[in-house]
Amino acid sequence: MTARLLEGKIFSAQIKEEAKTGVEEIKKNFGITPSLAVIIVGENPASKVYVRNKHKTCEELGIKSIVVEMSEHSTKEELIEKIDELNADKSINGILVQLPLPNEIKSHEEEILNRIDPLKDVDGFHPYNVGKLVTGSPTLVPCTPAGCLKMLDLAGIEIDGKRAVIIGRSNIVGKPMLHLLMSRHATVTVCHSHTKNLPEVTREADILVAAMGKPKFVTAEMIKPNAVVIDVGINRIAPKKLVGDVDFESAIEIASAITPVPGGVGLLTVAMLMQNVIKAAKLQLNI
Repeated sequence: MTARLLEGKIFSAQIKEEAKTGVEEIKKNFGITPSLAVIIVGENPASKVYVRNKHKTCEELGIKSIVVEMSEHSTKEELIEKIDELNADKSINGILVQLPLPNEIKSHEEEILNRIDPLKDVDGFHPYNVGKLVTGSPTLVPCTPAGCLKMLDLAGIEIDGKRAVIIGRSNIVGKPMLHLLMSRHATVTVCHSHTKNLPEVTREADILVAAMGKPKFVTAEMIKPNAVVIDVGINRIAPKKLVGDVDFESAIEIASAITPVPGGVGLLTVAMLMQNVIKAAKLQLNI
Protein backbone atom coordinates (compact mmCIF):
# COMPACT_ATOMS: atom_id res chain seq x y z
CA MET A 1 0.00 0.00 0.00
CA THR A 2 1.31 3.44 -0.93
CA ALA A 3 0.58 6.37 1.38
CA ARG A 4 -1.73 9.25 0.53
CA LEU A 5 0.38 12.24 -0.50
CA LEU A 6 -0.37 15.38 1.56
CA GLU A 7 0.59 17.97 -1.05
CA GLY A 8 1.32 21.43 0.27
CA LYS A 9 0.09 23.23 -2.84
CA ILE A 10 -3.44 21.88 -2.38
CA PHE A 11 -3.73 22.84 1.29
CA SER A 12 -1.88 26.15 0.94
CA ALA A 13 -4.29 27.17 -1.85
CA GLN A 14 -7.22 26.58 0.53
CA ILE A 15 -5.53 28.52 3.35
CA LYS A 16 -4.69 31.41 1.02
CA GLU A 17 -8.28 31.51 -0.24
CA GLU A 18 -9.46 31.88 3.38
CA ALA A 19 -6.85 34.62 3.90
CA LYS A 20 -7.97 36.48 0.77
CA THR A 21 -11.55 36.50 2.07
CA GLY A 22 -10.27 37.81 5.43
CA VAL A 23 -8.40 40.66 3.72
CA GLU A 24 -11.48 41.65 1.72
CA GLU A 25 -13.68 41.65 4.85
CA ILE A 26 -11.27 43.92 6.76
CA LYS A 27 -11.01 46.29 3.78
CA LYS A 28 -14.79 46.42 3.39
CA ASN A 29 -15.73 46.75 7.05
CA PHE A 30 -12.87 48.86 8.41
CA GLY A 31 -11.38 50.59 5.36
CA ILE A 32 -7.86 49.37 6.02
CA THR A 33 -5.52 47.08 4.10
CA PRO A 34 -3.72 44.50 6.30
CA SER A 35 0.02 45.04 6.00
CA LEU A 36 3.26 43.14 6.60
CA ALA A 37 6.73 44.62 7.04
CA VAL A 38 9.65 42.23 6.57
CA ILE A 39 13.12 43.34 7.68
CA ILE A 40 16.04 41.61 5.96
CA VAL A 41 19.56 42.29 7.18
CA GLY A 42 22.39 41.45 4.80
CA GLU A 43 22.65 39.57 1.52
CA ASN A 44 21.88 35.93 2.43
CA PRO A 45 20.67 34.43 -0.91
CA ALA A 46 18.24 31.95 0.70
CA SER A 47 16.75 34.72 2.86
CA LYS A 48 16.24 36.89 -0.22
CA VAL A 49 14.31 34.06 -1.90
CA TYR A 50 12.10 33.59 1.19
CA VAL A 51 11.42 37.33 1.41
CA ARG A 52 10.53 37.47 -2.31
CA ASN A 53 8.08 34.59 -1.83
CA LYS A 54 6.42 36.35 1.11
CA HIS A 55 6.19 39.61 -0.85
CA LYS A 56 4.68 37.83 -3.86
CA THR A 57 2.10 35.98 -1.72
CA CYS A 58 1.09 39.24 0.00
CA GLU A 59 0.49 40.83 -3.40
CA GLU A 60 -1.59 37.83 -4.53
CA LEU A 61 -3.89 38.15 -1.51
CA GLY A 62 -4.19 41.94 -1.39
CA ILE A 63 -1.98 42.38 1.68
CA LYS A 64 0.26 45.46 1.66
CA SER A 65 3.89 44.30 1.71
CA ILE A 66 6.87 46.39 2.78
CA VAL A 67 10.41 45.02 2.57
CA VAL A 68 12.98 46.87 4.68
CA GLU A 69 16.52 46.06 3.48
CA MET A 70 19.36 46.77 5.92
CA SER A 71 23.12 46.46 5.46
CA GLU A 72 24.81 43.31 6.77
CA HIS A 73 26.95 45.69 8.87
CA SER A 74 23.88 47.11 10.66
CA THR A 75 24.25 47.26 14.42
CA LYS A 76 21.84 45.77 16.95
CA GLU A 77 20.85 49.35 17.91
CA GLU A 78 20.03 50.27 14.30
CA LEU A 79 17.86 47.18 13.88
CA ILE A 80 16.04 47.80 17.16
CA GLU A 81 15.46 51.43 16.14
CA LYS A 82 13.86 50.21 12.88
CA ILE A 83 11.63 47.73 14.79
CA ASP A 84 10.55 50.53 17.19
CA GLU A 85 9.66 52.70 14.19
CA LEU A 86 7.47 49.92 12.71
CA ASN A 87 5.93 49.17 16.12
CA ALA A 88 4.80 52.80 16.32
CA ASP A 89 3.43 52.87 12.74
CA LYS A 90 -0.31 52.17 13.00
CA SER A 91 -0.50 51.33 9.28
CA ILE A 92 1.74 48.26 9.84
CA ASN A 93 -0.06 45.18 11.21
CA GLY A 94 2.69 42.55 11.08
CA ILE A 95 6.46 42.73 11.58
CA LEU A 96 8.89 39.94 10.75
CA VAL A 97 12.69 39.88 11.02
CA GLN A 98 14.04 37.40 8.48
CA LEU A 99 16.43 34.89 10.02
CA PRO A 100 19.28 34.07 10.14
CA LEU A 101 20.83 37.40 11.15
CA PRO A 102 24.42 38.24 10.15
CA ASN A 103 27.11 36.90 12.49
CA GLU A 104 27.85 40.35 13.96
CA ILE A 105 24.41 40.56 15.62
CA LYS A 106 23.35 36.90 15.67
CA SER A 107 24.02 36.61 19.42
CA HIS A 108 21.39 39.33 20.03
CA GLU A 109 18.64 37.48 18.12
CA GLU A 110 16.40 36.91 21.16
CA GLU A 111 16.60 40.55 22.27
CA ILE A 112 15.86 41.74 18.72
CA LEU A 113 12.84 39.45 18.19
CA ASN A 114 11.46 40.31 21.63
CA ARG A 115 11.47 43.99 20.65
CA ILE A 116 8.61 43.37 18.19
CA ASP A 117 5.19 44.40 19.54
CA PRO A 118 3.49 41.10 20.56
CA LEU A 119 0.35 42.15 18.65
CA LYS A 120 2.45 42.53 15.48
CA ASP A 121 4.58 39.41 16.04
CA VAL A 122 3.40 37.38 13.06
CA ASP A 123 6.13 34.77 13.58
CA GLY A 124 4.62 33.99 17.00
CA PHE A 125 8.05 33.96 18.70
CA HIS A 126 7.51 36.66 21.36
CA PRO A 127 7.32 35.32 24.96
CA TYR A 128 3.84 36.86 25.27
CA ASN A 129 2.53 34.80 22.34
CA VAL A 130 4.41 31.69 23.48
CA GLY A 131 2.80 32.09 26.91
CA LYS A 132 -0.67 32.43 25.36
CA LEU A 133 -0.08 29.21 23.42
CA VAL A 134 1.18 27.29 26.47
CA THR A 135 -1.75 28.41 28.64
CA GLY A 136 -4.31 27.36 26.03
CA SER A 137 -5.43 30.72 24.63
CA PRO A 138 -3.26 31.09 21.51
CA THR A 139 -3.23 34.31 19.49
CA LEU A 140 -0.31 34.47 17.03
CA VAL A 141 1.16 30.97 16.66
CA PRO A 142 4.43 30.03 14.85
CA CYS A 143 3.53 29.49 11.20
CA THR A 144 5.05 26.06 10.50
CA PRO A 145 3.39 24.09 13.33
CA ALA A 146 0.15 26.03 12.79
CA GLY A 147 0.31 24.98 9.13
CA CYS A 148 0.84 21.33 10.08
CA LEU A 149 -2.26 21.39 12.31
CA LYS A 150 -4.33 23.17 9.66
CA MET A 151 -3.24 20.59 7.06
CA LEU A 152 -4.38 17.71 9.30
CA ASP A 153 -7.77 19.40 9.65
CA LEU A 154 -8.16 20.11 5.94
CA ALA A 155 -7.12 16.52 5.14
CA GLY A 156 -9.79 15.19 7.52
CA ILE A 157 -7.23 13.42 9.74
CA GLU A 158 -8.46 12.82 13.28
CA ILE A 159 -6.27 14.17 16.11
CA ASP A 160 -8.44 13.66 19.20
CA GLY A 161 -7.25 10.66 21.24
CA LYS A 162 -4.37 9.84 18.87
CA ARG A 163 -0.79 9.16 19.97
CA ALA A 164 1.53 11.79 18.48
CA VAL A 165 5.33 11.78 18.55
CA ILE A 166 7.45 14.82 17.65
CA ILE A 167 11.16 14.42 16.91
CA GLY A 168 12.79 17.76 17.67
CA ARG A 169 12.25 20.30 20.45
CA SER A 170 12.99 23.65 18.79
CA ASN A 171 11.13 26.80 19.78
CA ILE A 172 10.08 27.23 16.15
CA VAL A 173 8.48 23.81 15.51
CA GLY A 174 8.80 21.10 18.18
CA LYS A 175 7.62 22.95 21.29
CA PRO A 176 4.69 24.82 19.68
CA MET A 177 3.64 21.62 17.87
CA LEU A 178 3.45 19.89 21.27
CA HIS A 179 1.01 22.47 22.63
CA LEU A 180 -1.09 22.60 19.46
CA LEU A 181 -1.54 18.81 19.40
CA MET A 182 -2.24 18.69 23.15
CA SER A 183 -4.90 21.37 22.72
CA ARG A 184 -6.61 18.98 20.29
CA HIS A 185 -6.53 16.10 22.84
CA ALA A 186 -3.67 14.09 21.36
CA THR A 187 -1.31 12.27 23.72
CA VAL A 188 2.07 13.73 22.81
CA THR A 189 5.68 12.62 23.28
CA VAL A 190 8.58 14.91 22.34
CA CYS A 191 11.85 13.17 21.40
CA HIS A 192 15.31 14.69 21.00
CA SER A 193 19.01 13.82 20.81
CA HIS A 194 19.01 12.39 24.37
CA THR A 195 15.97 10.12 23.86
CA LYS A 196 16.74 6.46 24.57
CA ASN A 197 15.40 3.76 22.21
CA LEU A 198 14.04 6.33 19.76
CA PRO A 199 12.66 3.82 17.18
CA GLU A 200 10.57 2.13 19.90
CA VAL A 201 9.01 5.48 20.79
CA THR A 202 8.35 6.59 17.21
CA ARG A 203 6.74 3.25 16.32
CA GLU A 204 3.96 4.08 18.80
CA ALA A 205 2.94 7.21 16.89
CA ASP A 206 -0.33 7.50 14.99
CA ILE A 207 0.94 10.96 13.97
CA LEU A 208 4.71 11.34 13.58
CA VAL A 209 6.22 14.82 13.16
CA ALA A 210 9.88 14.90 12.07
CA ALA A 211 11.59 18.24 12.76
CA MET A 212 15.21 17.65 13.74
CA GLY A 213 17.10 18.78 10.63
CA LYS A 214 18.81 15.51 9.72
CA PRO A 215 18.38 14.29 6.12
CA LYS A 216 16.47 11.01 5.74
CA PHE A 217 16.87 10.26 9.46
CA VAL A 218 13.45 8.65 9.90
CA THR A 219 13.32 5.27 8.14
CA ALA A 220 10.43 2.86 7.58
CA GLU A 221 11.55 0.79 10.61
CA MET A 222 10.77 3.80 12.84
CA ILE A 223 7.19 4.22 11.56
CA LYS A 224 4.06 2.48 12.79
CA PRO A 225 2.08 0.92 9.92
CA ASN A 226 -0.61 3.36 8.71
CA ALA A 227 0.80 6.30 10.67
CA VAL A 228 0.47 9.87 9.37
CA VAL A 229 3.98 11.26 8.76
CA ILE A 230 4.60 15.02 8.71
CA ASP A 231 8.09 15.87 7.47
CA VAL A 232 9.08 19.39 8.50
CA GLY A 233 12.76 19.05 7.55
CA ILE A 234 14.31 20.75 4.54
CA ASN A 235 17.90 19.63 3.92
CA ARG A 236 20.00 20.51 0.88
CA ILE A 237 22.15 17.47 0.02
CA ALA A 238 23.23 18.68 -3.43
CA PRO A 239 23.07 22.04 -5.27
CA LYS A 240 19.62 21.24 -6.65
CA LYS A 241 18.42 18.43 -4.35
CA LEU A 242 16.30 18.95 -1.24
CA VAL A 243 15.24 16.13 1.06
CA GLY A 244 13.32 15.97 4.31
CA ASP A 245 14.09 14.42 7.69
CA VAL A 246 12.18 11.31 6.56
CA ASP A 247 13.43 8.70 4.08
CA PHE A 248 10.47 9.32 1.79
CA GLU A 249 10.96 6.32 -0.51
CA SER A 250 10.73 3.77 2.31
CA ALA A 251 8.23 5.70 4.46
CA ILE A 252 5.64 6.03 1.70
CA GLU A 253 5.28 2.23 1.66
CA ILE A 254 4.29 2.00 5.35
CA ALA A 255 2.54 5.28 6.23
CA SER A 256 -1.13 6.00 5.53
CA ALA A 257 -0.36 9.63 4.63
CA ILE A 258 2.88 11.59 4.22
CA THR A 259 4.08 15.08 3.28
CA PRO A 260 6.65 15.29 0.45
CA VAL A 261 9.82 17.42 0.52
CA PRO A 262 9.90 19.73 -1.30
CA GLY A 263 6.24 20.57 -1.92
CA GLY A 264 4.88 19.80 1.54
CA VAL A 265 4.96 21.72 4.82
CA GLY A 266 7.12 24.56 3.46
CA LEU A 267 4.27 25.87 1.32
CA LEU A 268 1.95 25.93 4.34
CA THR A 269 4.33 28.11 6.35
CA VAL A 270 3.96 31.12 4.04
CA ALA A 271 0.17 30.61 3.79
CA MET A 272 -0.15 30.58 7.60
CA LEU A 273 1.98 33.74 7.79
CA MET A 274 -0.71 35.46 5.72
CA GLN A 275 -3.34 34.18 8.16
CA ASN A 276 -1.28 35.64 11.02
CA VAL A 277 -1.13 39.06 9.33
CA ILE A 278 -4.94 39.07 9.18
CA LYS A 279 -5.18 37.85 12.78
CA ALA A 280 -2.77 40.60 13.88
CA ALA A 281 -4.86 43.24 12.08
CA LYS A 282 -7.98 41.98 13.87
CA LEU A 283 -6.20 42.02 17.26
CA GLN A 284 -5.18 45.63 16.66
CA LEU A 285 -8.75 46.50 15.65
CA ASN A 286 -10.13 44.66 18.71
CA ILE A 287 -12.26 42.30 16.58
